[in-house]
Amino acid sequence: MSEINWNDGAVSTLTGGDTLTCANLKQGQLYAVFLYNSAGEDANIGVNVNIGNLYPPKTVTVPGTTGNMGLAALALVSGTDTQTVSISITSQQQGSKVTAWLGSVGMPTNTSGLNNQSLPFNGEQQHYDKCYRYYAVPKSQWYQLTLNSPVTQFISTQFTENYLNVFINNPVGDPATVIVPTGSVKEGAPGLGSYQIVKSDSTPQTITYQDQGNGQQKVWMNADSGQNSNNSSIAAQYM
Repeated sequence: MSEINWNDGAVSTLTGGDTLTCANLKQGQLYAVFLYNSAGEDANIGVNVNIGNLYPPKTVTVPGTTGNMGLAALALVSGTDTQTVSISITSQQQGSKVTAWLGSVGMPTNTSGLNNQSLPFNGEQQHYDKCYRYYAVPKSQWYQLTLNSPVTQFISTQFTENYLNVFINNPVGDPATVIVPTGSVKEGAPGLGSYQIVKSDSTPQTITYQDQGNGQQKVWMNADSGQNSNNSSIAAQYM
């Protein structure tokens, strides 16, 4: 068994008996631990998420898949609760393997393994594949975000400093199975909670979301599978 330094939050591989630990969380920031089942077998993997003695660990079930084609599970962690988060696989099941990284406005600081690029605010559709991370500092005015995907339950995220929007195109089922809050993190509108679920409405394949820039960085990350992301896109423009 070994404990692996994960302070940069980079794309890393977690196997049975190992623990990834990041002790670099910042007060007032919200983080998501992105967890992909990369064992190549159609069996779920349980991952323990530990944020310290004040709160009990949470177990996140990472969906099984063949060919490393499953969607992510997200564990949500607040830097107000803790400076440290550790993750480990719950059992020693043979061949268990999880690909993990930390997402936030400032994480990961090492973006190796991710397609990390600036999001242009020109209204043009940008490819939104697995492992894509877009960032921008929107001007202090309203903007419109458009997310398109033809697949069922396409999940993506928008981070601000202390809040997370989880977007779901073509929603089915209960997203709580793959979105697990820890500590004091709770669902609720801005000012009332730490995150909210935004679902497509009248046009299931498209989410049109209006938000306001405030001179602070925002980050958008895909939390779906490679096969589900082939024809998915993101676009932003000022209003």
